[in-house]
Amino acid sequence: MNRLGRKASETLIEMAPSADGEESNGPLCETLSTAGSEVPSSTEGLSSTETTLLIPDRQVQSGRRYNLFLKRRLRIDKRHQSKDSIFFRDGVRRIDFVLSYVDDLNKEWEKKLERRKEFESNLQKAGLELETEDKKESEDGKIYFVKIHAPWEVLITYAEVLNIKVPIKENDIPSMVENPLDCMLTPFRLPEKVMHPEPDYFTAPFSKEKQELYLINDESTFFSPSMRNRIVNYILTRCPYGTEEGKKKFGIKRLLNNGTYSAAYPLHDCQYWKKASDPNCDNERYTLYMEWARFLRFYKEQPLDLIRKYYGEKIGIYFAWLGFYTEMLFLAAVVGVICFLYGLFTMDENMSSKEICDPAIGGEIIMCPLCDRECEYWRLNTTCESSEYSHLFDNVATLFFAIFMGIWVTLFLEFWKRRQARLKYEWDLVDFEEEQQQLQLRPEYEAKCTQKKKNPVTQEMEPYLPLTSQAVRFCISGTTVLFWVSLIIASMIAVIVYRLAVYAAFASLMENAQTLQPISGLLTPQLATSVTASCLNFVIIMILNFIYERIAIWITDMEIPRTHMEYENRLTMKMFLFQFVNYYSSCFYVAFFKGKFVGYPGAYTYMFNRWRNEECDPAGCLIELTTQLTIVMAGKQIWGNIQEAIVPWICNWWGRRKARNNPENLYSRWEQDHDLQTFGALGLFYEYLEMVIQFGFITLFVASFPLAPLLALMNNILEIRVDSWKLTTQYRRPVAAKAHSIGVWQEILNGMAILSVVTNAFIVAFTSDMIPRLVYYYAYSESDDSPMSGYINNSLSVFLISDFPERNKPKTNPEHFVICRYRDYRYPPDHEKKYLHTMQFWHILAAKLAFIIIMEHVVFIVKFFVAWMIPDVPADVKAKIKREKYLTQKILHEYELEKLKERLCQGDKRATEKEFIATEGRMELSRAM
Repeated sequence: MNRLGRKASETLIEMAPSADGEESNGPLCETLSTAGSEVPSSTEGLSSTETTLLIPDRQVQSGRRYNLFLKRRLRIDKRHQSKDSIFFRDGVRRIDFVLSYVDDLNKEWEKKLERRKEFESNLQKAGLELETEDKKESEDGKIYFVKIHAPWEVLITYAEVLNIKVPIKENDIPSMVENPLDCMLTPFRLPEKVMHPEPDYFTAPFSKEKQELYLINDESTFFSPSMRNRIVNYILTRCPYGTEEGKKKFGIKRLLNNGTYSAAYPLHDCQYWKKASDPNCDNERYTLYMEWARFLRFYKEQPLDLIRKYYGEKIGIYFAWLGFYTEMLFLAAVVGVICFLYGLFTMDENMSSKEICDPAIGGEIIMCPLCDRECEYWRLNTTCESSEYSHLFDNVATLFFAIFMGIWVTLFLEFWKRRQARLKYEWDLVDFEEEQQQLQLRPEYEAKCTQKKKNPVTQEMEPYLPLTSQAVRFCISGTTVLFWVSLIIASMIAVIVYRLAVYAAFASLMENAQTLQPISGLLTPQLATSVTASCLNFVIIMILNFIYERIAIWITDMEIPRTHMEYENRLTMKMFLFQFVNYYSSCFYVAFFKGKFVGYPGAYTYMFNRWRNEECDPAGCLIELTTQLTIVMAGKQIWGNIQEAIVPWICNWWGRRKARNNPENLYSRWEQDHDLQTFGALGLFYEYLEMVIQFGFITLFVASFPLAPLLALMNNILEIRVDSWKLTTQYRRPVAAKAHSIGVWQEILNGMAILSVVTNAFIVAFTSDMIPRLVYYYAYSESDDSPMSGYINNSLSVFLISDFPERNKPKTNPEHFVICRYRDYRYPPDHEKKYLHTMQFWHILAAKLAFIIIMEHVVFIVKFFVAWMIPDVPADVKAKIKREKYLTQKILHEYELEKLKERLCQGDKRATEKEFIATEGRMELSRAM
């Protein structure tokens, strides 16, 4: 079957001369002349193919060709009624890509014109077909649009180059046995045609020599639009456009950067709010919007196969991961809420807060001033309400939840590996290796590297970057990253200084302000300082984040990574390192440093010998860590959703404000998409980064805030719909890309999972009051009836006020207090070891260290045991992969055998009997394997 010959005869209409050598003025020409203003009067901007399609034959050789042409002409006229089309003017050839440019008459106008002329000429030499829309046809009268179509010959050539898998036989492997509980999930299901938009096939890499083997029913739809735009993009990124300054220049990215073109993008298949009028349109964008991108569908499953078909595997795998992560968060959120409710219901039973609130106990305990000179002595019961609220998060359930989350992280990562393995099978990514992408050099690397050497794999000469140049670039890059990390640490120190400096001001203000008296029990100076410092820290985080994003891209470009995968991995590590320090540094300070190096009255520790270090609340620092975590985490999520949803919507509304009232036939499909925002090459990178940072919040510090998974769950339910909505409605269609996993993010998540066990163990041991309470309960309690009574008095040491140096002593002591108390375990002033640590301090420290070691070992042992018990690839998927490989090999071998038989029957001497026997033997071996 000669498909190529059939394609040529059906689509190209040659211009034939008449018998008398003159052009015909018959009915066909009249039809063309009255077709409407949309038909160009000249052939400027059109390739030879477009020109022949618009010029009729003088004499039609047969009635069949006449009818075919008339049918096409009528289709053209129909197309001219609406420009909301994804086809060329002939109504047959699909628009696979669009380039746009503004013909501005500046000093580089001629140079840009030459670049475009050369680039488009080379695209046509590569086999692509172009059609230009004059700026007069555009909505604003300024923009030219170059529409690109990849004909069948180009598609099959590059499908083989890109190793694209195509169907060879419908899958006959039985589907999984239905779960009896599936009926309960019916309300959450989507229609079958949405979940599985096309049948499941056995596939094989495309080969031009074996076209008869594949299920090619229609050449125009055999390759999906996402495959087509991927192929065209591959050509665009490698097409040369001339030589400048002695260097060969190529690639659409450079032309976009230097302003030769203003945009390059594939088209959406229709408007998202209504179906296209063309019956040949799949309306997949409309389906995605109606079934996936609307918030009212938040409880429905995601149509992952349709997402993959429309946007490509790389975006599909992101939404699969995000959906799975959200599902797993549901379990963590439920357990977190239970732990929070336990703290809420046992609040009245907390002996520590009872003693603090008791006027006879907490009301009689006089605490040492929290700052020098300006602060006054205060009574312990003024922190009554904050101590009660701290019990919500600092209780026995905290320990259970910390251990649970350590195991939950392992379950999440292991079950995701299984889910990913199933997707790899279903999406034909089993044999897809990232090494294939390694062979594809970045165009920027090829352009900037002038020296060449032989590739040991391909044995071909290719460009390379000398070792000395690499070393210099890495040194500059490393120094820049180190500088910015140091800048974050410096900003964190500045926030700490702010906390130390304003505490005295808040203490003085709340002491004297009558309007704050009603809430003085809740809004303590410590809490006011913590909240304002957290807000200030969040603002600094956002500013540094905005600046560093651009710095990280610049230094990664400067390194000139060899492949796209190297580029993404390097940028990911730089951005994650920065974001890790930027977002988590303040939480690490509150969790592990605040209140740990304070000293004691008369011998306080000072930062820069000026600002006295902060102390924790008598009820512990955990409530402050909770406050810090809540503000930064919630603030980031709110700000992220504003950036992702509201900003693109405003930009698109502003860009389309003039075209909103235009009739459909004047606002073309390519113009509509041109007015949308660009989903850049790093668009998905930022989505992963946002979620991984959130993952850190709910794992690294979850012991301080059991409700963190619930906040993350609520955010992610919104995040899925926001991401799908903006991708479907606010952004141009991204170029499809393949990926078989979440890439380097998997290793980052594994590292954070291990680190989370350590951080939560330290939070329980050093930040919460659990270990000191347990030590008191088992070793120092003096009451059998109420073991925890007397704990507050036991945890506070005594200081003689007369021992205060002038630097620390308050200006006034109106009630003439003799002693004050402070949070520590030190001997009293009348002891021979005055103000030295007591034996109880060392017992508590030993218990904390022992707890860390025991908790880490228990959780790690359980983690590794769970990881060992759960296979990365489900057994049924392994069986299906083997079955499919066997059947695919059998089909290919049978095809080769049939070809050999045909050659033998035709007397082809090259097809020897030995070759025939060898092929049959290979089939038998395949069956045996």
